Amino acid sequence: MAETRLIKKYPNRRLYDTRTSSYITLADVKELVLKNEDFQVVDAKSNEDLTRSILLQIILEEETAGMPMFTSDLLSQMIRFYGNAMQGMMGKYLEGNIKAFSDMQSKLQEQARAMYGENNPASKDLWAQFLNFQGPAMQSMMGAYMEQSKKMFMQMQEQIESQTRNMFSGFQFPNYAASAGKPGEKKEAAEEQAPEKK
Repeated sequence: MAETRLIKKYPNRRLYDTRTSSYITLADVKELVLKNEDFQVVDAKSNEDLTRSILLQIILEEETAGMPMFTSDLLSQMIRFYGNAMQGMMGKYLEGNIKAFSDMQSKLQEQARAMYGENNPASKDLWAQFLNFQGPAMQSMMGAYMEQSKKMFMQMQEQIESQTRNMFSGFQFPNYAASAGKPGEKKEAAEEQAPEKK
């Protein structure tokens, strides 16, 4: 198993690849991601892990490049989950969905390579044609998958709410309305119990 590639970030914002002993750019880091290379970015002074920060920078550049993947509505929804009780669960939910989509894409690509060969120029054209022809079908399939995933998430949320209700059902909470009574009732009761003055 290959050792994790270490990239150091210096105060001047430059990134240094310790494997190649050379400075690299954010575009080079993006290439490492596309090649599925295992790497870690750390602060050169504090040794703090900056990998997530660098990946977010790459996403920001991609999103501002002209063909964004996320709509404003989706980004707003994601922001609303921060600080929410469902934040941790939503992260796992999104990660699971993206992994499922990535696995599906990999299987389709493997089938295309098996049919037309790894380096066959025609295979790329055929793969593009296949995607064009199968576009509506794939869109429908992904739509059905996302709908199913949405239903599963809603069922999971309902189950959590149900478990929460059951957990607190054993607790006895004081009924303030019953114990306090209506205004004036206490006064009347006190007058009835007080001995009459002679």
